[in-house]
Amino acid sequence: MSARQYDAIVVGARCAGSPTAMLLARRGYEVLLVDRATFPSDTISTHLVHPPGVAALRRWGLLDRLLATGCPPIHTYVFDFGPFTLAGAPGTAEEPLAYAPRRTVLDEILVDAASKAGAEVRQEFTVDEILMEGARVVGIRGHGPGKLPVTERARVVVGADGLRSLVARAVNAEQYNEKAPLLAAYYTYWSGLPMDGCFVDWVLPNRGMAAWPTHDDLTLVIVGWPFAELSARRNDVESNYLAVVEQVPAFAERVRAARREERFAGMPVPNYFRRPYGPGWALVGDAGYNKDFITAQGISDAFRDAELCATALDESFSGTHAFEDAMGRYQSTRDRHVLSMYEFTAELATLQPPPPELEQVLAAAQGNPEAMDGFARTAAGVISPAEYFSEANVARILGMAQASGKRAGGGLRA
Repeated sequence: MSARQYDAIVVGARCAGSPTAMLLARRGYEVLLVDRATFPSDTISTHLVHPPGVAALRRWGLLDRLLATGCPPIHTYVFDFGPFTLAGAPGTAEEPLAYAPRRTVLDEILVDAASKAGAEVRQEFTVDEILMEGARVVGIRGHGPGKLPVTERARVVVGADGLRSLVARAVNAEQYNEKAPLLAAYYTYWSGLPMDGCFVDWVLPNRGMAAWPTHDDLTLVIVGWPFAELSARRNDVESNYLAVVEQVPAFAERVRAARREERFAGMPVPNYFRRPYGPGWALVGDAGYNKDFITAQGISDAFRDAELCATALDESFSGTHAFEDAMGRYQSTRDRHVLSMYEFTAELATLQPPPPELEQVLAAAQGNPEAMDGFARTAAGVISPAEYFSEANVARILGMAQASGKRAGGGLRA
């Protein structure tokens, strides 16, 4: 048993946990970061970092290290709806690009940054129990490779341990705004399938498919079906995957000429918010909030939550604000920021065709660089769906289409 008292113990060292530990350690706090994995290691992930996430890496001084690994930039998002296609820039002048680093690369960078900031990092450490004194979390009990039990205590235990968070279960964290799994998707990696700096999404009848470049000249291609079809599809993922690819003949021809380099991976996920704090505990990343991966927001969300949570804990530890007040602002800021994207993501994850009103707006955006950039930035989380689809912006898009002479037969409904 250790006699040391940490300011924070962070359980989980991937995209939410390592940044939280790093930011707290940079503020001078005593931080223990633990994970059952060793790094580098892979995990199921779309691993697309939209421009807001890239901006976080830049703020933290880690973007140059990522770029040094040869991760290819993504400068254009393309959305093929069949009758019309939108292609736009996902970022801003300050942060124009997205990247899709393999998690074997990104997570190791983040863990190393936490260690260099002064956090104590224990890899291959399994947390067996969250320690409670009454209703308050006071530490963890777990073991490393040697299997000897270890107890550590802290002012706050931060759960960054994903969908099945042990911390969230131990404190019975309240869930709200829940939605059942909506989509089942699988992905793999292909060589000989260049994307030329583009993320491409195909909206198909009751199906979805997307592709984007990653490390080592590989392209991630993901396909999806409604969750209700999972049991019928999971026994032969490869055939069902390729059947979706064949719905886009030009791309299917390119895939047939390419080479699959890895096994298929995927899983359905639930949609929920969890109360992210309580006496002696906090949640970040997927442990506190999750939505379907069709909009690939998870890493950017984790980075944002890490900054919000670390700031709130700093305010509490320093005595600037009471714990309840600081963490309450963390929760309200998080929820306010993501709610519109949460609902937009859930709508997309049904794989239903856009309602007529939405289709009209999207068709009107075709050929309008400003409107197409706006949609790409919405998908990237740069602007909120509520802003893009606001009454004023929709009227502007429709008005510009009408002024340019678009008629119903040219993509805009009468």
